[in-house]
Amino acid sequence: MASQFVLTVSCPDRLGIVYAVSGFLTRRDANIEDSQQFSEHGSGRFFMRVEFTTAHTRDELAVGFAEIAREFDMDWQLHDRAVKPRVLIMASKQGHCLNDLLYRFRIGALHGEAAAVVSNHPDWADLAASSGVPFHHLAVGPAGKATQEQQVLDLIEAEQIDVVVLARYMQILSPEFCAKLPGRIINIHHSFLPSFKGAKPYHQAHARGVKLIGATCHYVTSDLDEGPIIDQEVARVDHAMSPEDFVSAGRDLESTCLARGLAAHLDQRILLNGHSTVVFR
Repeated sequence: MASQFVLTVSCPDRLGIVYAVSGFLTRRDANIEDSQQFSEHGSGRFFMRVEFTTAHTRDELAVGFAEIAREFDMDWQLHDRAVKPRVLIMASKQGHCLNDLLYRFRIGALHGEAAAVVSNHPDWADLAASSGVPFHHLAVGPAGKATQEQQVLDLIEAEQIDVVVLARYMQILSPEFCAKLPGRIINIHHSFLPSFKGAKPYHQAHARGVKLIGATCHYVTSDLDEGPIIDQEVARVDHAMSPEDFVSAGRDLESTCLARGLAAHLDQRILLNGHSTVVFR
């Protein structure tokens, strides 16, 4: 019985990469269902994503492909589509992104499993329970942020979490926490940063008469809100809209942008390119 896999590749650009990859798959009786590639001339890097089916196991494919990977100095990953990535969602007082993601997981719109919800407030316990997802209230108490972050890391290990999603989680993660999960933490924020810092950014934007608001989904690094961008969404606004209208529009943008960015990650459509990303369709 054939299984479906996704192979992603990043390496120095040179002749023969596509030929080598497609030839390897042909010799394994693989049926290539989708193939996308991109050459980035500035960095001289080549990126490729191949979706295929074959009767061979992942271990058999990985052992065989390792030789090609060494020849072309590849960074590569091979994903079995039957294995759904396990997702930890973290939220604070605002629940719009959390609610949206739980709904998408429940109807199967995201190729993954919502394994747990963590919040530094107890507000969303009932919401998580209604979706059948375990809820963990991990407050930042007198023992400090380091203790709370260690509790989160312990949960990530215990639940075998593949990716952490900050669904309007309003605590700044420490550099030590970020360093332990490179390329595995996704955040959403309003695109006003850094122009409108602090509390009520949409109110600040309204006061300045902006005409365009947005949201940005990105990977988290130790540099606050400076990680590689995955997706962005925008909407036009005008003088007739109130600050509350801005907030309402922003909620929709943030939910849509985060869901789209997470979907790309779960489908293995994102390859890191230094401080940037290649996001295949």
